[in-house]
Order: sequence, then C-alpha cells, then structure tokens
Amino acid sequence: MKTIALTGSGLTMELAWQVAHGEGKVRVELAAEARERMQRSRSYIEGRMGSGEAIYGVNTGFGAFSSVRIGPDEITQLQKNLIRSHSVGVGQPFTPQETRAIMYLRANALATGKSGIRPAVVDKILEFLNAGVVPVIPSQGSVGASGDLAPLSHLALALIGEGEVWRDGAAAPAASVLVGKGLSPLELQAKEGLSLINGCQVMTAVGLLNGFEARRLAWMTDLAGAMSLEALRGTRAAFDPLIAATRPHPGEAKTARNLLRILGPTSAIAESHADCDRVQDAYSLRCMPAVHGAAKDALRHGVQVLEVEANSSTDNPLVFAEDGKILSCGNFHGEPAAFQLDFMAIAVSAMASISECRVEKLINPAMSGLPAFLAPQGGLNSGHMIVQVAAAALVSENKILAHPASVDSIPTSADKEDHVSMGTIAARKFGQILRNAESIVAMEFLSAAQALDLLKPLVAAAGVKAAHAVIREGVPFADRDRVFAKDVEAIKTMIRDERLLQAATAAVGELEW
Repeated sequence: MKTIALTGSGLTMELAWQVAHGEGKVRVELAAEARERMQRSRSYIEGRMGSGEAIYGVNTGFGAFSSVRIGPDEITQLQKNLIRSHSVGVGQPFTPQETRAIMYLRANALATGKSGIRPAVVDKILEFLNAGVVPVIPSQGSVGASGDLAPLSHLALALIGEGEVWRDGAAAPAASVLVGKGLSPLELQAKEGLSLINGCQVMTAVGLLNGFEARRLAWMTDLAGAMSLEALRGTRAAFDPLIAATRPHPGEAKTARNLLRILGPTSAIAESHADCDRVQDAYSLRCMPAVHGAAKDALRHGVQVLEVEANSSTDNPLVFAEDGKILSCGNFHGEPAAFQLDFMAIAVSAMASISECRVEKLINPAMSGLPAFLAPQGGLNSGHMIVQVAAAALVSENKILAHPASVDSIPTSADKEDHVSMGTIAARKFGQILRNAESIVAMEFLSAAQALDLLKPLVAAAGVKAAHAVIREGVPFADRDRVFAKDVEAIKTMIRDERLLQAATAAVGELEW
C-alpha cells in the first residue's frame, strides 16, 4: 500500500487522482512537521481565547451574526449548530471518488497550520478516508465563497457522526457505519466547525479530477484527429516544426509533435495520394496544432492554478502564531479557481467541437471521397448519419454549458457576503462538458476507424494502426447498420481505461502535454 504524507504542500493533480481512486491501495497520514505546525497554531489561539477578546467564529456568531458574542459554555454547541444549519446541499451527490479527493484537499488545507485547530481534526478526516468511510455530499448548494459551505458541511456532518456515508453504493447513516467500523465521531472544539467548511476544496478537488481526465482526452483528441487525417487522406505538412516555431505557444508545438509522432513521416495511405491536386486541408485537420494546442495550454494553466489553490490556507480568520496575529480575510473566495474552471470547460468544449467537424468530413462524400455516411450499401443502410447528428447535438449542448459561471454573483447572508464566485457550479459544468466531449471524441474514433477500413488494403501509420487495432478488438467494422450507441460506449471505455493511449504510446512513444 502506498503511503502519502500530508504536509499542507506538494499536493498535485496526480496525487489527488491516486487518492480519489485508491481506496484500499493508498493511505494518507499527517506528516510530523504539519502536526507540529498545527499544534503551535492551536496553542496560540487557545491562549488568545483566554483574554476575552472577540474572535470571529470562535466566540462570535457567523456571517451577519458576527457581532453576536457567544459565551464560553456555548462555544462547542456553536460549532455543532454551524455544521447542522449549513448542511443544506441538494441534488445528486458527488461520487465517492470525488468525495475522497475533497476530503484529501480539505485535510491538506488544514495541515498548513493557519486555522488554529487541533491536529485531531485532520487525523479524523484521514481516519475516515483510510477506512473507506466516505461522506455523502450533495453536489448543489454552494455559491463558491465563504468556502464551499453547504457541501463541506455535509462532510463535517458525517465526521461528527450525524450525516450519511456511502455503504455498498448507497447512503447509510454515518452513526451506524462508524459503529460497524469501530470508529468514533469527531468531538468539535472552538473554531473547528468553521475551519472544516471555510475553503474551496470542493470546486478544486472536482476540478483537479476533471483536469486529469481532460489531459487524457487531449491526448485522445490528437490520436483521433490523426486517425481522421489518415482516413481523409490529409497532409502532414501543416505539422512541420518550422511552422510552430513562428508562433511559439507551447501547446501548438507539442500538438504538432504529437501528430507527427502518431502519423510518422508517411504511410501507405499517405503515399497513395502523394500527387493529388489538393493544396490545403480543411481547418479541422490543418489547424489541429492551433486548436488542440490552445486547449492544452488552457488546461495546463488551469491545473497549475488549481494546484496552488489545493496547497493554500483558505480559512477565515487565519492564525499567524509566529506573528502574533489572528486576521479576518477573504481567502475562502473561490474566484481564482472559478475563472480557471470556466476557462478549462471552454477549452474542452472547443476541442470537442473541432473533433465533430472531422466527423462531418468523414461522412461527407464530397470531402472524404468515401461512401456517403461511411455506409457500404447506402440507402439500405444509413451508416454513421446519426453518429454525426449526435455529436453535433453534444457540441451544441456544450456551447450552453460553456457559459461561464464565474461572471455571475448574487448577494447572500443578508448582504454581508455580497460577492461570490459560483466556482463549484463551474467545476460541475466542466465535468458535464468533459463527459460530452468524451462521447464526441469516441464518435470520431468510431467514424475514423470505419473510414480506414474502407481504404483497405492501404495501411495507416503506426500510431493510427495501433489505435485502430484496439478499437477493432471490441468494435467490429460495420458492414450493415447496428446500434452504434453501444459502439460509442465501448470506445469511451477504451478512452477511460487508457487502452487506446497505451496502444498508441507503445507504438510511437509518449505524447506531450
């Protein structure tokens, strides 16, 4: 079993993915230096509490109630009331994998030692995580400022034994599951309820997991595009390194190199049309480095910002024991993450849009020189007619979903919290766009594979040939109509389990990101 030390820094997209999908294979433990840092912070705030001064969230109410003082004998009840009252999430819950990532990020933020809470709080989160006790967290209800209050409250509710957790794929009372596991609930002390729910860990965790899958899909879009270029008998000339050097966006050069790696210098298909009179290919082929590359650059930058967020202190107030300060602040505001999540969603939407353009070229005999709709007996068979229609529908749906959530705001908490980020909505929309984009790229693979078979006995380049062979292991050539939805789902599985990626890289080497 792999052990990951939780330090409050060094959390990456890859680690978030491993923890999210590593139940029973990954263990997370609070590092000694983080434990010491947290204890110093806790000792400092306990010393300040004894002075009788008003400290937000420790001996005051919350939000618009911040001017209400709470007596010493009610401080523990204050924290419990906060968690109960803020557990107002609705809608479909986040998946157990998403919630594991949320727990990991929440624990990491607290391990920075700026919240003034006991190390025991992080220990309890990690105890739940390592034991496979995963809270049920409704996905809707956060405006992305003052932290992901509602969803994180459902996480905290389970920690104190009052919420629900996943058991055998269904929601079950946390109290009964804890008894079965021999675990005890967390007993909250001063400030600890507030610290559990202040921060952007929901939007950031979901965004990082989507970013991991978006990176994989970017590679798959390069591979599908290369397959389509071969099937459409396009040229490799537009990917010459000389071109990218004149416009040095990193993603453009990386995409051009990926395409040349997959396609090689030539193939039997390429040789068959070496002397054709076509001067230029359509944009959806010629502009792959520009479009795929811009998407990669946007995604890569977005991941970098999300990783900064994942290693940040997002509580309010923050405790600076070494400087003798407890400072109210706005580090819980989700705008840095929200902007990037919107941008990443837009990038994936555009990347899928150009993929659909290539599907349209493949089924159009005027553009492909192949049978209409890739149907061997057109008329009797409709071929891939509705494959392209379905792809077009998903592209249009993504256009609606790509409207940025972060441009919206609505006052909350009696106008005390008057500007919010909507970042968690952005993270969720990013996931919806990503799922649609996977389907679109799977449809391109389906049509490109069909087209390549129609070009036989001509053989494609090594990387394309390797991907085509994997597709044909589960999706045979369509010599007559069948339910193509099943084929699309089969190819989506090949994308997600990385069989297509592994086949291509085994044939031509690693692809760039």
